[in-house]
Order: sequence, then C-alpha cells, then structure tokens
Amino acid sequence: MHIPAINVNSEIGKLKKVMLHRPGKELENLMPEYLDRLLFDDIPYLRIAQEEHDSFADILRQNDVEVVYLSDLVAESIVNQDVRDELIAELINDAGITTSRERDILTDYFRSLDTKAMIEKMMAGIRKTEIQQVEGKSLGDFLRNLNNDYPFILDPMPNLYFTRDPFASIGNGVSIHKMFTETRHRETLFAKFIFQYHPLYKDTQVWYDRNENFSLEGGDILILNQETIAVGISQRTHENAIEKFAQKILTEESHFKKILAINIPKQRTFMHLDTVFTMVDHDKFTIHPNIMRDMDVFVIERGGDRRIKITQETGSLEDILKHHLNLDKVTLIKCGSNNVIDSAREQWNDGSNTLAIAPGEVVVYSRNYVTNEILQENGIKTYVMPSSELSRGRGGPRCMSMPLIREDL
Repeated sequence: MHIPAINVNSEIGKLKKVMLHRPGKELENLMPEYLDRLLFDDIPYLRIAQEEHDSFADILRQNDVEVVYLSDLVAESIVNQDVRDELIAELINDAGITTSRERDILTDYFRSLDTKAMIEKMMAGIRKTEIQQVEGKSLGDFLRNLNNDYPFILDPMPNLYFTRDPFASIGNGVSIHKMFTETRHRETLFAKFIFQYHPLYKDTQVWYDRNENFSLEGGDILILNQETIAVGISQRTHENAIEKFAQKILTEESHFKKILAINIPKQRTFMHLDTVFTMVDHDKFTIHPNIMRDMDVFVIERGGDRRIKITQETGSLEDILKHHLNLDKVTLIKCGSNNVIDSAREQWNDGSNTLAIAPGEVVVYSRNYVTNEILQENGIKTYVMPSSELSRGRGGPRCMSMPLIREDL
C-alpha cells in the first residue's frame, strides 16, 4: 500500500508527522533598531525560547507524533554539489545581492562550511564582522557598497520558527508561498528545495508557487474537511492569489470541491486567519470575539469546463460553518471569554492559535489561562506548553507547526 509523503485532509485528524524549526542564532541577530524590518516586536531570549520549543516537541512526541526539523529536511535535500551550489546562488539572488564581487565573497564563504553549518548560517544571517574574518579577502569595495551603519551582510530569518507560513500541506500536495514581505521571501526557498530534491518529497504535487505575483501565506489556509478549505483574505494573503490557488486545486486531480475565502480586517492583530480562528473539534472552533459579527465570505467552487465559480455570502461565521460543513451545531469558543481586557491580552499572545493533534485535543500556550479554561469547560483536552519567550514573536502553536501527515477522519 502506497503511503503518501504528504497527507493532510483536515485540521483535526490525529497528527502523525509534523515539521518544526527549533529557534537558532537568528534570534540573537535581532536588534531593537531593526525589529520592524524583521517583523518582530521584541527580542526573545534564545536559551529559554529553545527550552520552550523543546517542550512543545516533547508534547508532540509523547502523543505519538513524529517530529522532523526544517534544517534537517533541507540538508537531506542537498543530494549533490550541483544542488548545493544552486541553493547558494538562489539564496544570494533572493537577498538582493547583485554585484559579482559581493556574490563571490558570499559564495566562497558558504562553500567553506559543511552543509549543516551552511544551512544554519543561511538562517541565522551573516554579520559584517564574520566576513571580515575570512582569510585572504579584500573587502574595501564590498563594504563601501553597504550601509556602513547596518551590521549585516545577510539578514537573519527570525520568523522561521513559524513554519506554518512558507508552505502548506493540503491533501497530498503543498502550496509553496509568495510571502507578503520581502523579509520572509527567502524562507520559502527552503521549501522549494525540499519539494524539488528531497528523496521523500520531490514528487509532491505543488498547488501554488513562490514565484507567483500575489502573496499567499500558510497561516491563512485552514483545511476544514476533505472537501472544504478556508482561506483568509487578510493583510498578508491577496484575493488574486486565492483565485489562482483555487483554479489549480479545484480543477486539478484533487478531492477538494470548495474554498471559503473569508474577508478579515487588514491589520496586524488579524495578521492571518489562524490568529483569530482555529478548529479544535468536529464542531468547535476558537475565535477572536471581534469577528463574531456578520462577515463576507466568497464561496469558490468547481464549475464547468475546468473553470471556477464564485458566489458571495454574508452572515455570521457560525451559520456559514454550519451550512458548508453540514453541521447541526457549531460552538465558537471566544478567546478571553467575554472580558474585553482578557480577550485583548490573550489574543495578543495568540490565544486563538491552537494546534489540534486529534479531535478535541489541542496544544496551547500556558499564558492564555483564561482561554485554556474555557476550552476545557467545552470538553477540549489541552496540552499546555511554556510560552514566555516564544510568544514574543506573535505566533502560537499552530503558527509554529507544519503538519505533514494526519490520519483521515
């Protein structure tokens, strides 16, 4: 019996295999002056962030989930020297480094490292002082072309521990994303190499490509059941990307029949759909209270002649979910309950961003204790992980995980 490398047909099927990224030196390359540029509000303490992340991985393993790491998958994708050189060249291109002198210096630097160290350095970023230590290199012309006050030759990728965004597992395929910000664009290069060269994943169907014109991010994609996908029209996912994605996945060989494009506010606190809405059981969802109102939802379905058709619906999220998921009842569990202060505080720390590891079983941040108690009161089993440092990146357990295999419901 053939077991597909990717199999994700719901948000809540028992999780069997997941990809994480353990935070690394990229967090120690965050500086107060450049936090906005790198999409951070604060600087997590790396050692504690790693301990918290290890606790997250341990919770998953204790529940029979196979945990694999992004850096390992990338290393396993470097199957020969040509692929290694291709990754180096494309990373330098994506970093916007164009002069031949600068490219040669960085190429030589990466080639001087073993594969694992090279990948870690690509992720962590490169300080000017590191290149200055390369023996035998004259850097006068190189450094003159850089902002003398800016300390990096290659920016770090501190958002990498949010593995949900650069690509998404959907059915037996993946979408590799065009990221909204230039800061995160290089992250998707690792996904490209995994799904192009990794022995296990290289034949995976690709539903969307990182070189498309419009942004699509994984935090906006929720697989509600084997026929229905929800996608947020958000600050970081463009409606044109959703239409292009739908044209592929609804008309190619896929069992999905419908996409619910949910229009959410275009602001930081509603960054992705999964920051305000996640599925925790067959008929239960966490939700930000501020979206418990009538919403515009665009229903994209298969039409005739390999086309798609789009209709608009306006109504409560509860009614829309009941209708499209064929449910008699839907329970919306409000982050922070009905208290405006608790709701705002816990939403800021991703109280709505839960990771289901089985129907009715979710991983949550310890600091969101009000929401966690409400989940438990609604019959949801919670696995509570420490979160003082990881939460500073403004992403929760769902943001930090990319399911690769879930059991079908």
